[in-house]
Amino acid sequence: MNVGQGAYIFGCNGLTLSADEKAFFADANPWGFIVFARNIETPDQLRRLTGDLRDAVGRDAPILIDQEGGRVERMTQPHWRHWLPPLDQVAKNPPMAERGMYLRYRMIADELRAVGIDANCAPVADIAHEATHAVLKNRCYSRDPQQVAGISRAVANGLLAGGVLPIVKHIPGHGRATIDSHLELPHVAASVDDLCKSDFAVMKSLADLPIGMSAHIVYENIDPERPATTSPRMTGIIRDDIGFGGLLMSDDISMQALKGDLSARCTKSLSAGIDMILHCNGDLDEMQIVADVSGAMNDAAQAGADHAIAQRTVPDAFDIAAYEAELLQILNGHAHG
Repeated sequence: MNVGQGAYIFGCNGLTLSADEKAFFADANPWGFIVFARNIETPDQLRRLTGDLRDAVGRDAPILIDQEGGRVERMTQPHWRHWLPPLDQVAKNPPMAERGMYLRYRMIADELRAVGIDANCAPVADIAHEATHAVLKNRCYSRDPQQVAGISRAVANGLLAGGVLPIVKHIPGHGRATIDSHLELPHVAASVDDLCKSDFAVMKSLADLPIGMSAHIVYENIDPERPATTSPRMTGIIRDDIGFGGLLMSDDISMQALKGDLSARCTKSLSAGIDMILHCNGDLDEMQIVADVSGAMNDAAQAGADHAIAQRTVPDAFDIAAYEAELLQILNGHAHG
C-alpha cells in the first residue's frame, strides 16, 4: 500500500470508473488524474466521473485536461464552446491578442470548473517557426518570443482567475521540432545561444507558474543523447538557468519519442529530476507498472505539488455575457480598451 501521494498522474479507460480502476486508484494513490475525449460525453456524466476519481483517492485531487481550444479540445460542441486554433485567434487581432486569449481561457476555466476539472495543460509557450510540425504549429501563439511570453502569461492568468491551475508546456520549448513526438523523437540542432534568446527566454518569463510539462525533445548542443524528459543536463537547465521552481511533470510517458520499456522510462525521468510521471492511455496494466516503479513523491516533488495546490483558488466573479461580447469585438478586429 502506497501511503504517500504517488509521483504520477493517471488517466482512466472510459466514461465511468470500473471496480478494478477504483480499487487500483485507492491503492496507488496518484497525485492527480487526466481526462480525455474517451472519458467525456455530457456535463453530468463528466461531473460524476471527476467526483468518482476524487472519491477513489479520498481527497480533492487535481484533475487535468488538455483544453487548449481548436484542434486540442477534449470538451467540445454541443455541450461546450468550440474555439479557433490559438494561432488563428491571435492573427485576428494581434494588438489585442493578450486580452483576447485571457478572455478565452477565463471562459474555458469556467467550463472546466463546472465539471470538476481544475488543471489545464496550457499555456502552450512554444514558439512557432516556419518548420514547426503541424501537430503543434497552430496550437502556438506566435513566432515572436516576446508575444508568446505575453500571451502565455495572459492564458495562465485567465485560468488562475477561474480557479484552474495552468500547466506551462512544453519546457524548455517544443516549437523547433519538425517531427511529431507522439510518434518519434525530435532533435533540435539550434545553438545554446539561440535557445537562450528565444525558447528558454519565454519559459524563463513563466518560471513562477505552478506546474510545467517537459518536452520529449533532444537538444543536440546540450545533451545529444537524451530528450529533456530523461536528461539530468536538461532538467538542470530548466531548474537553474530557466529558473522553473514549480512541479515538473513529464509529457505522456507512453509517447513513442521515448525509448525503452515503461519502467525504464519512468526510472530515467525521475532520476533526471522530473517530479511527476504523466501516463495518459488508461491501460491498467501499464499504470500498475508506473506506480510500482515510481512510488511516492520525494520531499521536493511533494513541496512543489503542495505549492501548486495552494494556488488553486476560488474563481473570481465575472460577467460571462460581457466577456463574450468583448471577445467577439476583438475577433472582429476592433480595439478594445
